[in-house]
Order: sequence, then C-alpha cells, then structure tokens
Amino acid sequence: MLCRRLIARSPSRAFPASPLPSAQAPTWFRHRASALRLAASFRSRLRKGGEEEAAARKTGRRGWEWRRRSAARAQCALSLQRPSVQGGGEGGRGGWRQQEEREDPRQIGCPEGPSPATPLSLLGQAARVRPPPPLLLLSAAGGRRLPFSARARWASPFAPTAAAESSSAAASFAAAATFASFSSTARLFRSFSAAMPEKRPFERLPAEVRPINYGLCLKPDLIDFTFEGKLEAAVEVGQATNQIVMNCADIDIITASYAPEGDEEIHATGFNYQNEDEKVTLSFPSTLQTGMGTLKIDFVGELNDKMKGFYRSKYTTPSGDTRFAAVTQFEATDARRAFPCWDEPAIKATFDISLVVPKDRVALSNMNVTERRPYPDDENLVEVKFARTPVMSTYLVAFVVGEYDFVETRSTDGVLVRVYTPVGKAEQGKFALEVAAKTLPFYKDYFNVPYPLPKIDLIAIADFAAGAMENWGLVTYRETALLIDPKNSCSSSRQWVALVVGHELAHQWFGNLVTMEWWTHLWLNEGFASWIEYLCVDHCFPEYDIWTQFVSADYTRAHELDALDNSHPIEVNVGHPSEVDEIFDAISYSKGASVIRMLHNYIGDEDFRKGMHLYLTKFQHKNAATEDLWESLEHASGKPVAAVMSTWTKQMGFPLVYVEAEQQEDDKVLKLVQKKFCASGPYSGEDNPLWMIPISICTSEDPAHVKMQVLMDKPELTLVLKDVKPEHWVKLNLGTVGFYRTQYSLEMLESLLPAIRDLSLPPVDRLGLQNDLFSLARAGIISTVEVLKVMEAFVNEPNYTVWSDLSCNLGILSTLLSHTDFYEEIQAFVRDIFSPIGEKLGWDPKPGEGHLDALLRGLVLGKLGKAGHKATLEEARRRFKDHVEGKHILSADLRSPVYVTVLKHGDSTTLDTMLKLHKQADMQEEKNRIERVLGAISQAELIQKVLTFALSEEVRPQDTVSVIGGVAGGSKQGRKAAWKFVRDNWEELYNRYQGGFLISRLIKLSVDGFAIDKMAAEVKAFFESHPAPSAERTIQQCCENILLNAAWLKRDAENVHQYLLQRKASPTAV
Repeated sequence: MLCRRLIARSPSRAFPASPLPSAQAPTWFRHRASALRLAASFRSRLRKGGEEEAAARKTGRRGWEWRRRSAARAQCALSLQRPSVQGGGEGGRGGWRQQEEREDPRQIGCPEGPSPATPLSLLGQAARVRPPPPLLLLSAAGGRRLPFSARARWASPFAPTAAAESSSAAASFAAAATFASFSSTARLFRSFSAAMPEKRPFERLPAEVRPINYGLCLKPDLIDFTFEGKLEAAVEVGQATNQIVMNCADIDIITASYAPEGDEEIHATGFNYQNEDEKVTLSFPSTLQTGMGTLKIDFVGELNDKMKGFYRSKYTTPSGDTRFAAVTQFEATDARRAFPCWDEPAIKATFDISLVVPKDRVALSNMNVTERRPYPDDENLVEVKFARTPVMSTYLVAFVVGEYDFVETRSTDGVLVRVYTPVGKAEQGKFALEVAAKTLPFYKDYFNVPYPLPKIDLIAIADFAAGAMENWGLVTYRETALLIDPKNSCSSSRQWVALVVGHELAHQWFGNLVTMEWWTHLWLNEGFASWIEYLCVDHCFPEYDIWTQFVSADYTRAHELDALDNSHPIEVNVGHPSEVDEIFDAISYSKGASVIRMLHNYIGDEDFRKGMHLYLTKFQHKNAATEDLWESLEHASGKPVAAVMSTWTKQMGFPLVYVEAEQQEDDKVLKLVQKKFCASGPYSGEDNPLWMIPISICTSEDPAHVKMQVLMDKPELTLVLKDVKPEHWVKLNLGTVGFYRTQYSLEMLESLLPAIRDLSLPPVDRLGLQNDLFSLARAGIISTVEVLKVMEAFVNEPNYTVWSDLSCNLGILSTLLSHTDFYEEIQAFVRDIFSPIGEKLGWDPKPGEGHLDALLRGLVLGKLGKAGHKATLEEARRRFKDHVEGKHILSADLRSPVYVTVLKHGDSTTLDTMLKLHKQADMQEEKNRIERVLGAISQAELIQKVLTFALSEEVRPQDTVSVIGGVAGGSKQGRKAAWKFVRDNWEELYNRYQGGFLISRLIKLSVDGFAIDKMAAEVKAFFESHPAPSAERTIQQCCENILLNAAWLKRDAENVHQYLLQRKASPTAV
C-alpha cells in the first residue's frame, strides 16, 4: 500500500544547507531543491485517484503513470543529493516513514441525537466543533405522592442522627449492603482501568532567539496541492548561539540564512529535523551574536487532506465542477505545518502576510488587503498583501484561497463585518452577519474594550474538522455553523449558528487579545467563551430562553463526564503537542463554562465586568495564566476568588451535597454534608476532597429569589432558615448554577414534588432536580424505578428544555434496556409519557407560537415516531410521501422527526429514497440532517449499506463520524455492526483523522452504549494492539462507562421490568 506521502519523514533527519544564496548554490543543491519541490508536488497525487485524477487530466497534464515515475525519480534524487544525514532524536538515522498527524476540537453525541443548544466547545468549544449536544432532564411523580419503597437507598450520611431512629437503623443496614456492592463494582472498574501512559519527554523551545515580526509569503498550487514559501523574520538573539530551534512539521526547508543587523548574511549549514517533537534545528558555521537580525527561510510543503495546517478543501461549483480551496486550521499546534515558526502561544509576534494566488480567486488573511498586484512570473497569478497584524500567537494566523461570495455591513462601532459563503449562496450568510454585527458592540460594551482590528471576516469552509476557529480577524466555520437558508434551515440550526458566532467572536478578546500562556490554561479560553456565548445569545435573542438550555447542553454534560474515575481536572499540565488534543473536551469547555457561570453568580455581574476589564487591559497583547484572571476578579469583588476557584479547577470531579431539614418552631435547620460524587456509587476514598461551594437556597414563599446564600468551605455545615413554616419546601442550588449535585432527604424531596407538578418551581430548577435524581439512579444511590415514577409527573410539562433533557435521559435508559428482552416495555413507557404533549402540539404550527415551540414539536414527534407511536408513524409516512413526490415540502423543523420515524420503521426502499434525497440536497445542513438519522434503519443488510455509505465520496470526511455514530446509537444490532465496522476499517479511519478529536469522538460514539463486562475487555484489547495515543483517555472513559452500564443493568433491570409490567396492567397508568 502506498504511504500517505511520498516524502515521509524519518524520526530525525538532517540535511546540510547551502552555504550560498540559492542563485549561487552548487549544482547538487539546486538539483536537490528542485527534487524537493517535485517530490512535494506529487505527495498527494499518490493518494488521489478516481475523480480527482480525472479532473487533473483535464488540465492537460500527463497521466498517472508519468506522475508515479516522476515522483519515484524525485525521491531517488533526494537520496542521492543528501551528502550527510545527522542523527538526533528518537529513531536516529533510518528509512522514510509516515509521520503521525494531529487534529483538533470538540463534539459529543447523545443516544437521542443532537440538541439544538450545543456547547462550543467542540465546540473554538476553540477550534469549535459541535453539533448540538445531548440534553438531560429531571422529574416528579405523576399526580400522586411517591411511595419510595426503596427508602433504604436514601441513607442519611448523618450516622449519629439516623441511628437514633429505628427506621433509619434499618436504612443504614440496607445501605451498608448496597455500599458493599458498590465497592466491588468500583474495584472491578478501577482494576480494569489502565493508568494513563507516561507523558512523553518534552521541552519547550529555547529562549535564545525570539521572533519580532514574520514576513511571510506563500504560493499555493491548487492543482498539485503543494505550496512554496518564503519567510523573512525579524528576530532578536537574546543569547549568543550557533543554532536556531523552531517548530516545523511536514515542511522541507530549502535554504536558510541569518543576517545580523548591519552585518553580513550567515548561511545555515544544516537542518536537523526532530520529527517526534515537530522541531527543526538550523545550524550555523559561526556564532550568532546578541542583537537584532533577519532570518530567511525558503521552504516547500503540501496542501494536505487532513483538515489541519495549510490544507485543501474540496467543493463543488454551481456548474457542478469539483475544485479545491486552500485553507488553514492551526490550533493547537499546526501553524508549523504551514511555515517554520515558534509555534507556542506565549511567543507572540506581528505578521506581514502576502499570498500569491490565481487572479480569479479570493485571498483572505487576518488583516485587510493593502495591495493586489500582478505576479511578475505568471500572468495568471496575483500577489495579495495584507496589513501588519497586532502582536499575536501563531495558532491564530489564518489564510484562505478559494471562490466565495460575501455579504457585508458595519457594526455600530464602525467595524467592517463580512460573511463569506460558497458562490451563489450569499443569501445564506445574512443571519450570521446580523448576529455578528450585534455581537461585536455587545462585547465591546461588556468588556469596555474596543475590538482592535479594522475588520472581521466569517467564512464557511467545506471540509472543516472543528465547528469553528477564532483566527483573529478571519474566523473559519463549518458550513453548518455559519449558513442559514431562510426557507430550508430549521430553528435549531439558527440557534446553533448564533451560539457559534457568539463563541468565536468572544475569543477575539478573550484568547486573541489576551492569550493563555500555555495549553495548560486552554480551559480559560474555551470555558469562558462557552459561557459568554450564552450571555451574548440571550442579549440578541431573549426568546430562546438560552440559559435554561445551557443547563441541559453544557452543565449536565460536564457532570456526566466529570463523575468518571477517568476524568481530569480543568487545569491539566500539558507538555508534548500530542497531549493537547486530550483536553479539547467537555471538561475544558462545558465544566469550564459551568464554573465561570457559578463564579459570575457568586461575585455578581457588576464586579465580574470590572474584573474582566481590568484583566483585559492589563494583559492586552500579552499572555496570562488562570491565576491572573482570579487576581483581577478578586481585586474587583473583594471576595476570595482564587481560593474558591482553585478547588474547582485544580482537582478532578465535583461534590454531592446531601441535605436534610429539621423544623424548630418557626425555623428550619438544614444540615449539609459534601462528598465527592462518583458515577460508580458512594465515594469511598480516603483523601476526602473538599470544595468551596457557593450555596444558594430558596423556599416556596419565593421560589425565584434567594432566601440565603453562603459559602460552604468545610465537609459539614448547619444553617438556620428563619421564618420558614413546616409546610414550606426548601430547595438548594437556585437556578441550577452551583456545579454540584444535590441529594435531599426523603421528606424534603417529597415536599418538592407538588412544586414540580404545579410548575411553581422554575423550569431550570425542575430540570436540575430531575437530572440529579437520574444521575443518582445511574450511580446506584437511589432506585431507577423511583426516577421513572418521578418522570411521570412531566406529562404536562410545557418547557422545551425540560422535555429535551427528559428525552435524553430516557434515551440513555432505552439504550441500556436494549440489552434486555423487555425493550418494548420501555418504548411503551416513552409513548405514554410523550403522547399527551404530542397531541397538544400537533403537527402544524399554531398562531403565536415561537422558536421554542418549534423545537419542542420536533423533539416530541421524533421521540414518539422512534418509539413506534402508531398515529405518529402513519402521519410521518404520509407527509414523507408528499415531500418526496413534491406535493407538499416538509418544513425544515419537521424533517428530522419525519426522516428518523420512516427510517426506523422502513425498508430498503425507504433507505434508497433517503439516499436519493441526500444526493439531491444542495445545502450541507440537509445532507447532515439525513446523515445523522440513517442509522435508525433496523435491517442488518441495510445497516451495512449505511456504514459503507459513511466512507463513500458522498459524505464529507468530517461527517463520516456522525453516520457511524448514528448507526451505533440506532439499535443494539447497529451498535455491534458499527463497532465491527470501526475495527475492520480502523487503518483507513485512523489515517483519515490522524489522532485528532474526531477519532476520539468516533471511538466514544461507537462503543459507549455497550453494557456487557466482556465488551470493555474487548475494547481495551483492541486499542492495546491498535494504539490511538491522543484518544487514550477517551478509550479509558468508554471502558469505564461500559462497566458502569453493566453494573446498572445487573442492579436495576429486574426491578424496572417488574415496575413496567405492573404499570402496564394498572388502569391508572398514564
């Protein structure tokens, strides 16, 4: 099999450099340089065939066999023209080999599909990927008082108090037995989890030489997929040295020299590539003295197809031709694939960028164009020069060359805003333009710091791994994260675009103007942007009720991951670049956003804004660490911000707060205990981690306002609530803001249930309460049956976000019970729960309905359709038939529920029709909508057809993961087939995603739903023989989840079955 690239690198290699300028270089060197260019020009050709080769032939170039022979001659020339190869680094000398590549960002899946409110995570979540994430939900008990037959599981941690009562004594005994089973499960799980591999040795770049300004000119070849580059960097030598160490990956340096200010040029005599560390050392024959000088480097590289570095993106013109754009994705450590540089966030410099491009192409970079002139060597090319950037980090540099239309406006503070779209689709950029034009002034006012650049461009890229990337002044997006068709885009897509735009533009201040000092502080960039995007969308679209959606999209998502033993602290020490990808996850994004939200609530908006202004002005154009932000916020608020927040960012996990109440005359005395919450059951460790928890308390007298607020800074706390009558309920964590779970005593919980039924408890608190109960059941602390009883109270729930969270929790439970023979019973439960709200909503919008009604209708109909609700299935089939025949086109908000319903209960004709709709779709949103539901098909041979389709040319590389994940989440049979498909096609999939975030997501979606112990062993064994270093933590988390699912199933399956049977036989069932 052919290598991914012809000139792959050995682990470390070194070439002598010419001691003369290229024009005067000896013949052998000029031949070597030509060979390098020639070989580079054919790297990608060896991987391409089919339509790309056919397209290349149309250009008049010679055939494939000529290219193959020429490439081989080029490689031979390289070996002949390499007089010496120095050792150094792992691997020493050696043959040519492939070099691993890295990709970037964030995104997760939910058994019930994506939710409209997704954290960014994935979503610049930095380079931000995220199709809407999973939403989880909370509950109450149907119109009756909960019996709570399994009271023993609700054992109070107040042993002395509980022991005083005979009933509590029995509870303690039962709890002890339950705890023993938890302990054995935990031991099994912990013994199964391998320790994280030792971190690879790594050193940051030496400080002897630092850049001041990069003068960079790049000339991409959009036919041969290569580029030539010239770098003239103004540098400062701080300490005398005879070598310069830079970052460099997948680039061949041709010549390099250094000219001290006012002195003669010194030519490098060797280039030593340390490929494992992605570095190159330029050696000079004499010492470079301290002072200023100019470093010049000529180099060549490849426009790769890995969606990182300087890469090619395939698109189709309105006339149907296939063409390629040259685009960039540099975060976290891929600027080094476009030009040799000091690719660390703390090593900032200014950039003077110019691009040599075809004259009929659009060329964009971070700054505005200052000059566009004919290129002297080719009349078909132009040289485009851009203004000098502010001081910035390399990962924020960007350039794009391609064919685009645009729409533009100016914000109220005078910034030129443009949205670039595929040709002919400018209309689809107007919504994002509107959002961006509102967002810039909002952030300017909020931070009291103006946007520092003259323009901001937002551009849709066809092939893009992340959701978006916050490059300063040139923000890149997936098409689905930027483009909105007024007629064919659904409500959830509009909301998604608004969130992503808000996230990326927040980074223009928080991340770009002030940048993290090192990747250890990545969470600060991403967590902050993932929080403030909601603040921005709430400002622009208050009708979205976006903060309630935050709880289901980010807050609960972070809780789910952080409860695992294989989670990690928010702040993770990062060394080698290969470690960076592991922290682009829900901890950095969603937990980061959640603790920032908690902090904002704790110190108040006014002091928070003052602190943010102080931080941004103090560190603008510089780098900062987490502690710098805490210092600014502490100065503004006078509260112990650093002490409080260090307990949330430096240790893994979060607390479970147990609370019980005692009435003393007209007062209620609350006793609180905090313990670490673990997905495997009650915490049994000896270290007893402690959090400083901002506790807020409300009562039934005024559910929307705080009765008491206190900082819990010790394991146990007693509070007295004055003038609270016995019949009044008490609730902790008003607004579900504190990042902890709450377990109430039985009496306190039962007193809260009427407030859920009569809706006097606000939606976000109803959601939070039910989600806590569901998580306690998953951990085995309470019975799953009791949670099902609570869920029945939600049949008349009006709030979309509460329903979406409930839907996701029932999806998780349905996936678990698909491993039993009573799966149909849980589907009947789903039908009973969702039928009343489905009948109330109907299929068609009613006058006066808004954004959230449209989201709720799609959610409910999709849930009923998948569960086999007869009336919903019949209507979905009728509407689908009319849609396909063109009689009545489905509204965008109804397409997903209709598609998933007809596929779930469809046959080969249904699948063929859906694939035809996919092929005909002109919008990427519609293609993605279809791709995400194809896995709902149930027949084995059709499941295989969908999996084969996932790797076809019909599916963009970044979307293959969604298709395979949809199959894995569609059914038990699909889950097995998807895992086998991943194993059978592992080499192709791993080479496609090269160890980046998408490979982690693929693994998670493929195996997370298993619930058999032996599957954890199988997954572990497979990845021991097929290493995926950047997904190591994800693999461990998946194995842990499989074991937890298996334990949950063994513990509660029979009780759930009996409850569902009794309920089915009862005339009082919903």
